Amino acid sequence: MSLECTKWEMAVCEVTVIHSWSSPCSLSTSLMYSFAQRDDVEVLDEPLYANFLRVSGLHKPYRDQLLSKMESDGNKVVKDIISRPGSKKYRFCKHMSKQKVLGLTEDLMKNGKHFILIRNPLDILSSFDNDALPTFSELGFVELVCIYSELYELGKPPVVIDAAELQQDPEDTLRGLCNDLEIPYQPAMLKWEAGPKSIDGLWAPWRYKTVHKSTGFKQERKDLQPFPFSLYALLEQSLPLYNLLRRHVKKKRSLLSPPLPLPDLPVPANEKLLAWVGDEIVTRESAKVSVFDSVVQGGDSVWEGLRVYNGKIFKLEGHLDRMFDSAKALAFENVPTRDEIKEAIFQTLVRNGMFDNSHIRLSLTRGKKVTSGMSPAFNLYGCTLIVLAEWKPPVYDNTHGIVLVTASTRRNSPNTLDSKIHHNNLLNNILAKIEGNNAKADDAIMLDKDGYLSETNATNIFIVKKGRVLTPHADYCLPGITRATVMNLVVEQQLILEERRISLSEVHTADEIWTTGTMGELSPDIRSEFRINIIDELKVQLSKVNKKCDKCGHGEATFYTRQMRSADEG
Repeated sequence: MSLECTKWEMAVCEVTVIHSWSSPCSLSTSLMYSFAQRDDVEVLDEPLYANFLRVSGLHKPYRDQLLSKMESDGNKVVKDIISRPGSKKYRFCKHMSKQKVLGLTEDLMKNGKHFILIRNPLDILSSFDNDALPTFSELGFVELVCIYSELYELGKPPVVIDAAELQQDPEDTLRGLCNDLEIPYQPAMLKWEAGPKSIDGLWAPWRYKTVHKSTGFKQERKDLQPFPFSLYALLEQSLPLYNLLRRHVKKKRSLLSPPLPLPDLPVPANEKLLAWVGDEIVTRESAKVSVFDSVVQGGDSVWEGLRVYNGKIFKLEGHLDRMFDSAKALAFENVPTRDEIKEAIFQTLVRNGMFDNSHIRLSLTRGKKVTSGMSPAFNLYGCTLIVLAEWKPPVYDNTHGIVLVTASTRRNSPNTLDSKIHHNNLLNNILAKIEGNNAKADDAIMLDKDGYLSETNATNIFIVKKGRVLTPHADYCLPGITRATVMNLVVEQQLILEERRISLSEVHTADEIWTTGTMGELSPDIRSEFRINIIDELKVQLSKVNKKCDKCGHGEATFYTRQMRSADEG
């Protein structure tokens, strides 16, 4: 035999191993049958099963037969069976995640290509009959998450596919899987013959009765069955782990409509942040409230916007005063204390490392209800506190100015909903904002019922007319914290301040217009015709207010990390 021929035979014998990891009842056997239809793949049905039975001591009706016919030393399986040379280019190994036990060689995960097949535990648990009820360990979701994490740490984040996608659109899902595994797709993967297969494991007569009836992934549509609520605890334990893995599925099936592409975030750094919900800090994707929460049921919540400057929260005490007033006006019960809310805010900021150029959306809902409905009598769990901190510069262009238009939507009257209650029911403002968006403006000016100036959809408003600074009464508009600060600064600058009714014609003929708010600070209107630059001096003065450090808690509140405190003391 020539040397050249020997090299050719060695190349033929090189095998790329493809590892499939899944929970039971996740279409893993169907996927094994699919790969078995390829002309370049050999398949192994759970080669680590005997090792798992040996290590776990688990009883199965076929245990003795399996241990006598399959290699039960896991490391020998990896070396001599999974990684052995072969006559085909690829070797597909179907694994149950629970079979990834301690003691297996690192080569199992370091070598080959890996993907994870997941299925909604609602479907998995419903497939078990009453004679063989599952356990949490049998479902193997913890192991699936660990497998994903281990491969991620090795620099080989695995592909994740959902069984629902296989059933809904098998060809597209298989094409995507093959592309991610860097192997060619073959149409033969869509069909197979019904009945037992020579590649089946010894356990097939006990477990494969249903899949032996199949000839493809698409099944006849069956009527949904009620979930067996005796398994509700298992569902509660496993569903979060399934959802954790499902985030890594490229294509997600939806019962309602095709999923939208992932949008770009205004500030990419906010992709990874921590939020306070209820009584704990959670990740961005886990930051959710109950569907029974009052904020979901009826927008029944109060909120504040806070901005962080150089380790200080601007006017924290004033914002908390307004939040407690709003909660009292709405008759909230079991409200957290001021110190508890402060602690939640400070913990959230410190955990995120947000000491400057940050904004907080602080919400306090009436809380979760015992049943859906309007009545606050159903709110028996106490309030829900939400601290959402983001990296967020001022949302308006405060250098070049903003464009305002007048909305036809009128501001709520105190006869209907008092603006002094800083509530989350913002539809009135949102309707005006829609008008602003349609006009391609930054914000929309809202008038009161008599046609006088109130505020914009998101900010308070000031105008300058013949050297006088004018702003509407806080009857229809929110009495903003930044608004009050600017009013004080106007007086300190010995300018004339008038809080009165302002007609729309006065706005149109104003020498200067600006808006105020925690989210946007001081924002000049770009179309003010005769600028006399009062706002520029106010910006300077407001910046000085922001830089003040009131350690006694009167006005600005300061929070310190150890590093900030030591630097301050040094």
